[in-house]
Amino acid sequence: MDINICIDWLNLNRNEYALDQSNPPHSILSWEGPDPQPSEQQLQTAWSEYTSHKNANAYKELREPEYGNIKDQLDMIYWDGVNGTTLWQDHIASVKAKYPKG
Repeated sequence: MDINICIDWLNLNRNEYALDQSNPPHSILSWEGPDPQPSEQQLQTAWSEYTSHKNANAYKELREPEYGNIKDQLDMIYWDGVNGTTLWQDHIASVKAKYPKG
């Protein structure tokens, strides 16, 4: 579990804290700020929620670079209209098939 990610997920990043080491596994050594220090249970719950969210949305991160930039996609759409082709639709469908949801 990465405590830095958990604190961000819990919207507690306005507090100052120190960890016993930079990389997980780590623990909180000190905590100062307007919010109470999260419990181990709260951190575990936040980590579980974060990883579930990340895993459920991983396909989006994988698809994005393969779609290409918007400028190229618009160009593809334009030329599909001019030429009566479906290259853009075919490209998008192949990316979606390669990285399905969930």
